[in-house]
Amino acid sequence: LSKATGTAVEWVQMPGMKPGPDSVGIFAISQGCNGVAARACGLVSLEPSKIVEILKDRSTWFRDCRSSEMFTMFSTGNGGTIELLYTQTYSPMTLSTARDFWTLRYTTNLDNGSIVVCERSLSGSGAGPNAAAASQFVRAEMLPSGYLVRPCEGGGSIIHIVDHLDLQAWSVPEVLRPYYESSKMVAQRMTISALRYIKQIAQETSGEVVYSMGRQPAVLRTFSQRLIRGFNDAVNGFNDDGWSVVHCDGDGGVTISVNSIKNLSSTSNPASSLSLLGGIVCAKASMLLQNTTPAVLVRFLREHRSEWADFSVDAFSAASLKAGTYGYPGMRSTRFTGNQAIMPLGQTIEHEEMLEIIRLEGHALGQEDSFVSRDVHLLQLCNGIDENAVGACSELIFAPIDDMFPEDAPLVPSGFRIALLNSQPGDKNNAMTANRTLDLTSGLEIGTATTHATGDASCPNNRCVLTVAFQFPFESGLQDNVAAMASQYVRRVISAVQAVAIAISPSNTNPTVGAKLSPGSPEALTLAQWISKSYRNCFATELLRFECLTGDMVLKHLWHHPDAILCCSLKAVPVFIFANQAGLDMLETTLVALQDISLDKIFDDPARKNLIGYFAKLMQQGFACMPAGICMSTMGRHASYDQAVAWKVLAEDNGVHCLAFSFMNWSFI
Repeated sequence: LSKATGTAVEWVQMPGMKPGPDSVGIFAISQGCNGVAARACGLVSLEPSKIVEILKDRSTWFRDCRSSEMFTMFSTGNGGTIELLYTQTYSPMTLSTARDFWTLRYTTNLDNGSIVVCERSLSGSGAGPNAAAASQFVRAEMLPSGYLVRPCEGGGSIIHIVDHLDLQAWSVPEVLRPYYESSKMVAQRMTISALRYIKQIAQETSGEVVYSMGRQPAVLRTFSQRLIRGFNDAVNGFNDDGWSVVHCDGDGGVTISVNSIKNLSSTSNPASSLSLLGGIVCAKASMLLQNTTPAVLVRFLREHRSEWADFSVDAFSAASLKAGTYGYPGMRSTRFTGNQAIMPLGQTIEHEEMLEIIRLEGHALGQEDSFVSRDVHLLQLCNGIDENAVGACSELIFAPIDDMFPEDAPLVPSGFRIALLNSQPGDKNNAMTANRTLDLTSGLEIGTATTHATGDASCPNNRCVLTVAFQFPFESGLQDNVAAMASQYVRRVISAVQAVAIAISPSNTNPTVGAKLSPGSPEALTLAQWISKSYRNCFATELLRFECLTGDMVLKHLWHHPDAILCCSLKAVPVFIFANQAGLDMLETTLVALQDISLDKIFDDPARKNLIGYFAKLMQQGFACMPAGICMSTMGRHASYDQAVAWKVLAEDNGVHCLAFSFMNWSFI
């Protein structure tokens, strides 16, 4: 009680959370105390007993709670109760261990009608009930915490919430300690979440909340919880859930885990489980991002999916959930049209979290089954995208779902979590580079600080941890194939996201080529005009038909041209810098990831040797024609083409800007 209403802890106002008529409540964080603490106070139109019932069911509102089990309960002489609880919480990233708690919880009624719930850790370090899983948890301490709920005369209640923890920051790599020593993190993940959840329930109870598609609020909350929980399960990979590590890449940091007993039965209909499913493959990794605002990056990933995702992989994941449809390596040739429709389902009262359906429009590349819809539907959860709000974490989590959106649909979530490290002035961790991958087994050494960060979510010097986890169902006998595909795909996604993070960084003064040459940008328009003019100067026949086009029509024609048109730098090892949509489809990549692909990587050894001869001709006369051949996508699939032409792309000063290639009438074999 002295923490909830007094000064037992030195409290300071939560930065960026000013009280006001539109605020959910009043929030404060600790300063200079043992551990990390946060408290909240708010008015809610529910009775105290209902509020206490909700708050004591921690797993419904605390997203990081894996389980909370009551082992015994007994009554006290004054009508209260004491409970012995064992609680497990997820780790938010692959770089640290999950936490668990043994606590006593005391609930009692005060003379003024208030209800008090207080909880604190037991002394000792006894293992949890499952001794085999004990090594996957670090014992954390809950210092006196809890809830004070006071009834109001006109109805409703005033809630005081206190969370005070010692998360044993010493047990994580030094670079991650600011996250575990952050009262802001505790406030966002626990204290504020609890009050927001209570307010949400109160508004839903009063009928103030209206959701689309006729779904009840409880159903949508369940979907959100299942998405978060499935993603957390994938990131943590607990062995008592059936997960086992089959490969850990020390260089790239990508870990491959397999779960052969994963239960994908629906919540209410066990018969809908995937009878032909062999299991789940998960590819996951965490790495540091420098000068990144989590909200801005997650918002970009949500709005520009084609910049990092591969539609064929989305289609494969969706099809794998339909038992017996088709499985790797027989992925059907499908092209993403570029059309992405977002259909909102609901959002929380402060709009900090959104649940939505994403429809990705796909077309078959071949004639067979061309009348069959290739659209892919994803159930997606997005939170933490308000860059003006102070928060420790932003997330984008999604899972394939049937277009009928059944309430009992099995979900296999994948996605991103970006956690702000919240470094403080003088923190010696700032010398980390933007793309360094962290590994608990690498003996991480941190240098002396070269920059300072304030921990503000909008600060250009922020350091964040990006966690990526993608899950892929597989049929029996295809585990190795799917695992190899998952590893390669997640590497590409990580590369694309890192490039995007650099490109959109507030302090970035030299954007990457992929960001500058996005469709519709002035740089892309200029390049398209140079490609057109140079092509006309080289070839008598107008294979690309640029002759009647001017202005931005040149770029539109180039972008939507059916032939794969790619541009590469004129260097000792030519690297791709631009491609039209067909070129991206052929290489199965994105504009951002394109710049990591060198020209020689798309050809086999015989084709590379022939390429040397064509290069000599190209450099001598400015263009070259190549016969039919085969190239290879970044996913390892072969594509044939009837003919290829190459030409120098000249800038306004007639200097050679780059080389262009057009692969005509290409298709996957």
